[in-house]
Amino acid sequence: MFARALLIASLLWPVLLAAAWWSEESGHALWLGRGVYTTCGRICHQKPERSFHTAGVQWPVCGRCAGLYLAAPFGAAAALAVTRRRVPSRAWFLAAALPTAATLVMEFLFGMPMTSLARALAALPLGAAVTWFMMAAIRSEPARSSKLTSA
Repeated sequence: MFARALLIASLLWPVLLAAAWWSEESGHALWLGRGVYTTCGRICHQKPERSFHTAGVQWPVCGRCAGLYLAAPFGAAAALAVTRRRVPSRAWFLAAALPTAATLVMEFLFGMPMTSLARALAALPLGAAVTWFMMAAIRSEPARSSKLTSA
């Protein structure tokens, strides 16, 4: 049940982000657009120079967050497709985080400018891995609790 809810949420969030952009661009349902942009402002810096712009309207999240959110449904779906319910290793998760970490190191330690596209592409593996891990943890939980009760 929780696994399906996470899959649905991971699918709906990018749609909601697109709907917010549409709201701002078209001037329709402004309550939706402003609500999503405000909510996103709590979790993302929304710096214009680090965000995508379409038709002159800034996306509700920066490029890196966009990559994370756009990859999330793929990680959730892949985790559901795998019959194994074991949580993947930490090494696998760290490998997925390396591209994002590399962009952060290049930006902050070496002053190399990164485009929003580079940030988004680097975040794709991490976005998929996070939801994969969450799905795997949710799906393995009943097995753990049944082992505890039978002991």
